[in-house]
Amino acid sequence: MRTDGPSLRAGHPQHEPHPGIPTGGADQIAALVARAVRAPIGLVHLIENDRLRLYGSWGLTSRWAGAAGTPRANTLAAMIARSGEPLVIEDFSTDPRIPDGSPIRTGGITGAYAGHPVRAEHGAVLGVCCAIDTEPRIWEPADVAAVSEAAAVGTLLITGQLARQQVDSQRRFLDAVLDSLHDGVTACDADGRIVLVNSRMRQIWGGGDAPRDLDDTTLDDTTLTDGLTDGDGRPLGSDDMGLYRALRGERLRDEKLTVRSRGRRTRHLLVDAQPIIGPDGRTAGAVQAVVDVTRRRRAERFRTCELAVARALAEAKTVTDAGPRVLEAVVSTLDWVHAELWLVDAAAGLLRPAARFSAPGWAGELVVPADLPYGQGLAGRSWQVGKPLWIRDVGRPQSLISAAAAEHSQLHTALAIPVCNGTEPLGVLNFFADSVEDPEDEIVALLAGISAHIGQFVEALVVDDLQRQLTRSKNEYLALIGHELRTPLTSISAYTELLRELDPAALAADGPVMLEVIERNTARLRYIIDELLELSALDTGHTPVQLTPVDLATVVRESVESTRASIDGAPLELACDLPDELVLPGDRRRLRQIVDNLLGNAVKYSPDGGQISVSLHRIAGAAELHVSDTGIGVAQEDQDRLFTRLYRSSRVRDRAIPGTGLGLALSRAVVHRHHGTIELVDNDGPGTTVRVRLPLAAR
Repeated sequence: MRTDGPSLRAGHPQHEPHPGIPTGGADQIAALVARAVRAPIGLVHLIENDRLRLYGSWGLTSRWAGAAGTPRANTLAAMIARSGEPLVIEDFSTDPRIPDGSPIRTGGITGAYAGHPVRAEHGAVLGVCCAIDTEPRIWEPADVAAVSEAAAVGTLLITGQLARQQVDSQRRFLDAVLDSLHDGVTACDADGRIVLVNSRMRQIWGGGDAPRDLDDTTLDDTTLTDGLTDGDGRPLGSDDMGLYRALRGERLRDEKLTVRSRGRRTRHLLVDAQPIIGPDGRTAGAVQAVVDVTRRRRAERFRTCELAVARALAEAKTVTDAGPRVLEAVVSTLDWVHAELWLVDAAAGLLRPAARFSAPGWAGELVVPADLPYGQGLAGRSWQVGKPLWIRDVGRPQSLISAAAAEHSQLHTALAIPVCNGTEPLGVLNFFADSVEDPEDEIVALLAGISAHIGQFVEALVVDDLQRQLTRSKNEYLALIGHELRTPLTSISAYTELLRELDPAALAADGPVMLEVIERNTARLRYIIDELLELSALDTGHTPVQLTPVDLATVVRESVESTRASIDGAPLELACDLPDELVLPGDRRRLRQIVDNLLGNAVKYSPDGGQISVSLHRIAGAAELHVSDTGIGVAQEDQDRLFTRLYRSSRVRDRAIPGTGLGLALSRAVVHRHHGTIELVDNDGPGTTVRVRLPLAAR
């Protein structure tokens, strides 16, 4: 019998323990049993299926370590497992109970063995605790008792570790199941301390950014309810949270919640919650499941938005009427805060605001310019590139909106969508959010579809307007032939007949006067025909407009001086405010034609004592010419048609003021060929003010 042995070790390279069970405690039990019986070797085995697994060891030699992989049927431990009784062998060489396939018999190993089963609480044999001597020996009852006591300790160790392993395995399984759910799950204990949060819940509460750490948080934490409202928009407190209500005994199903926070997207949630009842019937905690239905809700609202847009366009007669309703439908659908519709003025190379809408309660403010040049600003840039532009944060550098403007307006995300009919740009839709939003294809697709509807609507209005203009032009041409052309033709015909009937004496006396009348009416006919031909040529582009550097200030000054000379002695005042020089690309003769027409109208329609003023200034990259008078003015119902050909206002017709109705139409055609605009503007007093705006640099 050996009375000494190696020192206590923390395991052996040949250990193949039960997966997940640590071996440190088993090694100590093996050492204790070996020392208690004064044996050189102590072993603790686990029985796993048909294999014998070495769980703990002390004093294990290489010879015994080689038996670790022995099939279960050929082991002494198998005998203990089958019988469930202790096994004591005093001499390997003489004991007939040793199996034939055992390494003890096949390897000629000498020694003695004392083993005891390690049982689970329900009695099943989990393994074997044994002491081995390398020499035959007689085991005293105290030795057998020591091995039995060690096996009992092994039972406590193994069952405890197996229980912890099972709990850990169940927890890992539960965590894996919860983390695989699309719903966010949270549980709390009876004191309201959050004890379980799956990864989806962390993402939901983190706003889709970095998952939020909710561990050890209590329901009294007010940050949990930041931006949280119920389905009706009422802010919620801690007592209104699903878990808190479930702790009070409520059971929630499909409770609607909305999370709104500055700088993040608004999210819509559905909550189920219920209490957790313990075995004693008391509430041990509560659990809730949260599903993010933002995308589902948005899809439903997208369909509603498309219907609202279609209805608005069907019921409206103009873009001005339809625009705000369309923008309101989109803003409310996306939960964004501001939208704008810009329409292209192709002749001027500008975008002009047609409609805008801001969400009720939006505290920001965005200054909208009177117009945007091609390629400038968010709308101008979208017009230039001909595709949607998504700005994730307009306050960041290189944004198309200044940081100061973004901060003042409280805006973050911006989206611009071109409005086209085919390939022809008609305008741009601008949308703004007060939160940072990443680009979403479904939003771009929705707004692209809406912009296509608007493009078709605008194009239909243009077609209808052209048809009306064509019908009106036909009627006006007929009226012109019936009046403006027939009157001089009648006069020419009548005087020609009179000349034929005069005798030589009367012809000599009255002929020159009659010829002057014929000549005057012929000149009037020629003037009308020339203006019609010139206007048609300008509209169709057949008349070239040569753009060269022209000092517009000099052109206006010359026209003013010519007009002043023509009204010399008349009771009219003519004042001007002109710069020394204002150079722009233009056709000098055509520009003079515009100024002469405007000044001629101002003189024609101003009564005695009237005042005429002319001003020219450089404003925002353009030259602005204003010609004002204190004359008869233009009625509101006539203003939209004033620049159409052959049109004369009702006030002019009532006063029988002569004219053809071609001057302003001709001026407008010339201005458009210069990529400018001409329009009536508000006048403080009586009379009319016409504004001409011409770009300083050619497009």
